Amino acid sequence: MHQFPEQIVDRYMTRNVKTVSCDATMGELNDLFASDDFNAYPVVDQLEVVGLVTKFDILKCFALALGSMAPRYDELMKRTASDVMIHEFIYVGATTKLARVLQLMIEHQLRSIPVMDADQRLVGIISRENIMQAMRDCMRGEKRTL
Repeated sequence: MHQFPEQIVDRYMTRNVKTVSCDATMGELNDLFASDDFNAYPVVDQLEVVGLVTKFDILKCFALALGSMAPRYDELMKRTASDVMIHEFIYVGATTKLARVLQLMIEHQLRSIPVMDADQRLVGIISRENIMQAMRDCMRGEKRTL
């Protein structure tokens, strides 16, 4: 396990990242979350990552505040990713240590974090499952190859 602090994102991140467009509707997002079982999708506009949409962001739309009227279900389902996404999100680089990623996940209660390159292009995503795989590999004394 002593190898874990030295492991980097590049070795464990998921490289083929599914993204959604700004105009993806809540209905489409709901279907994607159900079929892929992901917790977050980067939101892109002309190949630029402009936000992150999570299952929690969708659920928040259905939470009622005291004294407010509940919007109709069909109106909620027409809202788009750009309406509900997180505009300012945490991301890491491919050379970030997994120990730092784990710290960010715990501090901010994140399930996955986009991985961006120096030009702010999406190159991957690192999830809790990726971190757990790294821990399993380190406990077995294995080093994952690219």
